Amino acid sequence: MKILFVCTGNTCRSPMAEALIKHKMPDIQVQSAGIFAGKNQRPNNNAIQALLDRGITLDTKSQPVTDKLLHSSDLVITMTTQHKQSLIMQYPNFQEKYFTLKEYVSEADKKVWNELKMAYADFEEKRSQFIHENQHELKNYQLEEELTKHLQDDIEHIQKLEANLINYDISDPFGGDLKTYQETLRELEKYIDLLQKKINNANT
Repeated sequence: MKILFVCTGNTCRSPMAEALIKHKMPDIQVQSAGIFAGKNQRPNNNAIQALLDRGITLDTKSQPVTDKLLHSSDLVITMTTQHKQSLIMQYPNFQEKYFTLKEYVSEADKKVWNELKMAYADFEEKRSQFIHENQHELKNYQLEEELTKHLQDDIEHIQKLEANLINYDISDPFGGDLKTYQETLRELEKYIDLLQKKINNANT
């Protein structure tokens, strides 16, 4: 199995998750990336130290999410619901692979997520069609205004569905002290252990 962990900048949560998997399940192929990540940045020093205190080395370099990475991964695990939503919108072709970490190990909310995926796809189709039909007749600002009016019901429907989602976010330690990173590491480890159990059960 090839796992890709995704967070925002790929310097805190997703590399910490990657390091935990490498430590606990060395047979698993695992990488991490960030939706807004630069290339080749070192992980946050507190992330490195929090893991080092547990005897785990963190020596990854940041990388952005790409089509190639998503295509080559069997499972794409995000740190937050927003990360997952961003991937669905930006890379819809791989959305069957996307799960938040907490969602994947708990498997709750599947019905809401399936409805959301359909709502996102329908929204994008209507949006593209409206732009295609009106882009030559309206100025940019008028197009945006009319587009919002045209899609208002869809936007409200998506917002209602999103409001029904359980909070599946791993807390963001960015800007915090070492203690904050240690707390995030404990939270990550709790769900990585459940992930390990799920993978082991699937292989037996």
